[in-house]
Amino acid sequence: MAPKRPDGAGAFPKPVATPAPDTPDPAELYAALDLGTNSCRMLIAQPKGNQFHVVDSFSKAVQLGTGLEASGRLSRASIGRTVQALRICKGKLERHNVVRMRLVATEACRRARNARDFIRLVRRETGLGLEIIEPEEEARLAVVSCAPLVSTRTEQLLVVDIGGGSTELVWIDLCSVPRAERPRAIMRMHAGFHPAESPFAAAKVVDWISVPLGVATLKDQFEDVEDDAARFALMSWFFEENLANFSPYASEQPREGFQIIGTSGTVTTVAASFLGLRRYDRNKVDGLRMTSDQIDRVIRDYLLLGPEGRRSDPRIGRDRHALIMSGAAILQALMRIWPTDRLSVADRGLREGLLYAQMSADGVLEDGPF
Repeated sequence: MAPKRPDGAGAFPKPVATPAPDTPDPAELYAALDLGTNSCRMLIAQPKGNQFHVVDSFSKAVQLGTGLEASGRLSRASIGRTVQALRICKGKLERHNVVRMRLVATEACRRARNARDFIRLVRRETGLGLEIIEPEEEARLAVVSCAPLVSTRTEQLLVVDIGGGSTELVWIDLCSVPRAERPRAIMRMHAGFHPAESPFAAAKVVDWISVPLGVATLKDQFEDVEDDAARFALMSWFFEENLANFSPYASEQPREGFQIIGTSGTVTTVAASFLGLRRYDRNKVDGLRMTSDQIDRVIRDYLLLGPEGRRSDPRIGRDRHALIMSGAAILQALMRIWPTDRLSVADRGLREGLLYAQMSADGVLEDGPF
């Protein structure tokens, strides 16, 4: 099952690829840029053994999708903020002499009627060739990024990527893959959800879905609801309604051997709140496992704080407070449908997936990221 392409999808401009040498140098730097509905984020990294070492990074809340729900277009102000951020990214790429890169845009650009004009403007103003990727590739790259967090005991895996404009869910069956090979089987999905014949046992994608609701778009749907608790309940219910076509929805799944991995600012913020971190620490958050009860307690705390309390809570942060409840509504809906004591928190996502996919395709990683 695959979601329908958005209107106007056929009008996407062809990606402008940056020319790269035919023979990759293992010492060469790679870059991955993710332009989403809310944020512009980039990593520059160097292959290092079976992982990569981050050399430089950039993250800015550009709010590209502001007003998109109502107008169907990227606003002039949003475009201005985004181009300014992309100029900074261009400077970093030039400073590090990066040649091998993928620069992608997701849901906001998939939906905007003026996406083609925006891509041309970015090219003209910054020299960067943005590529609008389809939901399936976005979901696949999020899955690949989470491969190191997959337990060898996991038989049924649900990877959830809560974005600004959309949420991707991928359900994977690992039963036929030998335990020791399960994380690597996930990594091999960089070639596609249904890769060509291989001597290795393959992970099977049971179903995947891209729901056109993320933290920004879901918030916009219920902005007219004044009561904080009522707005949260409506958002959670509405998101669950949009999962009806996902085949594992509400099915009886054994808790034993089942793992959910959540990747997003929402999930990492909930984890940081649970840990009481006043200053974010990726090493403490990435790979943390949380129970449904622990997540519920954090969300109840957010509701008790109210909008003003959340705004001043250092665990949430100034860039996240306006979006945390829509993200929490999505997370609560997922935990209500698939209760588990094995939710793994991933401080990783599309950028890491892009880097792993590029490096794996170039053969500069030592046998996958493990």
